[in-house]
Amino acid sequence: MAKGSVRVIASNKKARHDYFIEDTYEAGIVLHGTEVKSLRQGHCSIKESFVRIDNGEVIIYGMHINPYEKGNIFNKDPLRPKKLMLHKYEINKLVGKLNEKGLTLVPLQVYFKGSLVKVEIGLARGKKLYDKRQDIAKRDMKRENEREFKHILKG
Repeated sequence: MAKGSVRVIASNKKARHDYFIEDTYEAGIVLHGTEVKSLRQGHCSIKESFVRIDNGEVIIYGMHINPYEKGNIFNKDPLRPKKLMLHKYEINKLVGKLNEKGLTLVPLQVYFKGSLVKVEIGLARGKKLYDKRQDIAKRDMKRENEREFKHILKG
């Protein structure tokens, strides 16, 4: 694998459906050896996970990493909270923004960047039901327009 190559392990598609993503940050994760081996096999889920800032540390909760088959006693709890590594100024900036009403941190995707495991977290604002309906309507219109355009090209 090349040094700058990116290989996505898990992505949270529902996050983009449920939230307006205002800003994104890239963070490293503190992991143990068997967790990294399991991630290399693609065994990870961030669907139910969320990010909080506790005592100046950014922590991801609910990120499920399946235990490594050959890991025996070295395997850790699959749902244990994992510390994310961000610079102090980024954490301070996030704390300031999270004090605004309606903002939260959500994990968007987990990926390998070279040999390092990274998480993309997004500063997000929740969507209302009518916003979701508008997004679905826009997507349907776009799909319909593409279908008509393809039909015109064939005809």
